[in-house]
Amino acid sequence: MFSVGDIVQPRIGGPKLKVLEVHQDQLVAVPAHDEQADKITLKAEDVSLYKEDGDFGVC
Repeated sequence: MFSVGDIVQPRIGGPKLKVLEVHQDQLVAVPAHDEQADKITLKAEDVSLYKEDGDFGVC
């Protein structure tokens, strides 16, 4: 479902995360803006692929 390098976001909200490792039903990720930060382990069911909805262009 997820691959190394995917950008995901927790379903309950939170920062964008970059997937570093995939282990069956768990992901190891770091904040997308700081790949040197501490690694976070999440259940795959608790995140979704990140996507931006709406117009994020010039206001």
